[in-house]
Amino acid sequence: MDESGLAYYYPNRMGRIIFLAMEEILGKNGVNVILNLAGLSEFIDHYPPNHQTLEFPFEYLSRLQSAIEEYYGPHGGRGVTLRIGRACFQHGLREYGSLAGLTDLAFRLLPLQTKLRVGANAFANIFNKYSDQRVRLEEKGQMLYWHIERCPLCWDRRTDVPSCQLAVGLLQDALYWVSGGKFFSVEEIHCVANGDPTCTIAIDKIPMG
Repeated sequence: MDESGLAYYYPNRMGRIIFLAMEEILGKNGVNVILNLAGLSEFIDHYPPNHQTLEFPFEYLSRLQSAIEEYYGPHGGRGVTLRIGRACFQHGLREYGSLAGLTDLAFRLLPLQTKLRVGANAFANIFNKYSDQRVRLEEKGQMLYWHIERCPLCWDRRTDVPSCQLAVGLLQDALYWVSGGKFFSVEEIHCVANGDPTCTIAIDKIPMG
């Protein structure tokens, strides 16, 4: 809960996607180690059900992030969560892609810059519509800013460096998929866990290379 006493949630489906992505990167035993370390052993062999009920607390995701960094070290843990974020996109695309129109042929045929804009808005709307996470987009020249105004990844955490690498990895893979295999600069430049007002991820809309 935050200081106002309010609790916020992801739908069970999103919680399940995160566990499946963790299993893809860490293996089943690795997931069990992290669940035990995070005090979430009730999810061992019992991932959240695949439905939209808002029952997966932000606190749980923050505890998973903390446990990963504790187990692998701060630097190694951020690298692991980055990879988990990338894996989350493919699982999420299967569950939410058609709802957002991202798998429609008309979307796939759009020019790249239009696809980035339309895709980013559709992606943000998934979180805003189906979860308690709040995302606001801002465009400035060739930069797109993904502002997470209510962020589960660093919920109630205090860190010295930006700690929402799962979101960075998710966006990296989303951009790779939307662009048909191009790489983009994606960097978290502000984080609530560092005392900033939002978790802000800066995306250069011009592909690297």
